[in-house]
Amino acid sequence: MRTEILRLAAELTQKGEAFVLAVVVRREPASSAQVGNAAIITESGGCHGWLGGSCIQPTVAREAAAAIRDAAPKLISLSPDPAADRRAGVASFPMTCHSGGSVDIYLEPVLPAPQLLVFGVSPTAQALARLGKVMGYAVDVVDPDADRASFPDADRIVAAVTAQDFAGRPASHKSRLFAVVATLGQHDEESTLAALGLEPAYLGVVASRKRFAQIRETVAARGAAARALDGIANPAGIDIGARAPEEVALSILAEIVRVRRTAGERAATEAMPAHATHEERDPVCGMTVVVETARHRAEHGGRSYYFCCGGCRERFLAAPDRYADAVVR
Repeated sequence: MRTEILRLAAELTQKGEAFVLAVVVRREPASSAQVGNAAIITESGGCHGWLGGSCIQPTVAREAAAAIRDAAPKLISLSPDPAADRRAGVASFPMTCHSGGSVDIYLEPVLPAPQLLVFGVSPTAQALARLGKVMGYAVDVVDPDADRASFPDADRIVAAVTAQDFAGRPASHKSRLFAVVATLGQHDEESTLAALGLEPAYLGVVASRKRFAQIRETVAARGAAARALDGIANPAGIDIGARAPEEVALSILAEIVRVRRTAGERAATEAMPAHATHEERDPVCGMTVVVETARHRAEHGGRSYYFCCGGCRERFLAAPDRYADAVVR
């Protein structure tokens, strides 16, 4: 594996960006790929490295995006006859590179830890920070009175936080950001307003319904949108009859897990029809191409054609009438 691939992986990890490490684990001639060839597929679909001919990149990019979305590794195979190459645990796709051969590629998603922002220094806030770390969250504690003695396991302790602190993060960062206001009488309104400004995937406020009504009224008067306020979880957490701070923290983290899993399932469901609706067939090689991300296009006879690679496009332009009727409508 080339040094620049490892260096890029380290840089993306440091930035908190999701990516897929793709490695060729099997090949048959005459594929140009070799066992051990590797590439990084970024969350935006960029490919850095070498996995074989450019005609396989659309399939790899699509399946890498699915691996990130599902937070699960995948083993895919590209071969001239995918039906004959079906194996348990391997997703088979057509190899349309004219050199032939087949290749198996392992896709390993590398996801940044979900981030938990805990506002407050209350016993519940301290319990949330402890349990959050055990569950694999990157925990930031936000309170001017917080210190390392009260939050020994926190990744970061800050007096305040604003949206500017998260500027430059990838768009998907918000889907992995969760916030809990457990100030319990100290900085309630300020913390709630600050948390709302970050647009987290989940925001819970630990307070009685009566107290939260007061917080909501004050925050609304300061400009918070009604829709954003309606999205706040209060009382925070799943009702498990919690009383002790650790029990309350457990109920809140359980609710966050439910939000994460539900959002992931919804994203997977919504993505399925999108692929089916916006795909076209490459008229030269027959590969399925996602229209929205197709880099190679051509116009002929009043319609658009999409190609998996520049080579297919050039062959089409050289004899468009030969290939135009091959498109499956």
